[in-house]
Amino acid sequence: MASEAVRKILAAESESDKKLADARKLRDEMLDKASGNASLTIQKRLGEAAKESDRIRQEYSKKLETYRENAERAYRKKLEEINSGAEKNMDKAVNTVISEYF
Repeated sequence: MASEAVRKILAAESESDKKLADARKLRDEMLDKASGNASLTIQKRLGEAAKESDRIRQEYSKKLETYRENAERAYRKKLEEINSGAEKNMDKAVNTVISEYF
C-alpha cells in the first residue's frame, strides 16, 4: 500500500514536471512569436517613416526650387531697375558735362 502511494506520488510528480515543461515550451513559443511580430511591426513602421521622410524631403525640395526661382526673378528685376537708373544717371551726367564745357 505504501509502495502504491509512492508510485502515485512519483507519477504525479512526473506528470507535473511534464506539464511544467509543456507550459514553459508554450511560453517560449509565444514569446518568440510576439518578438517576431514586434520586429516585423517595427520594420514596417520604419519603412513607413522612411517613405514619409522621402515625401516630405521631395515636397521641401520643390518648395525650395520655387523659392529660388522667385528670388532669382526678383533679383533680375531689381538688377534691371538699377541698371536702368544707372544708365539714366550716366546720360544725365554726360549731358551735364557736355553742356558745361561746350
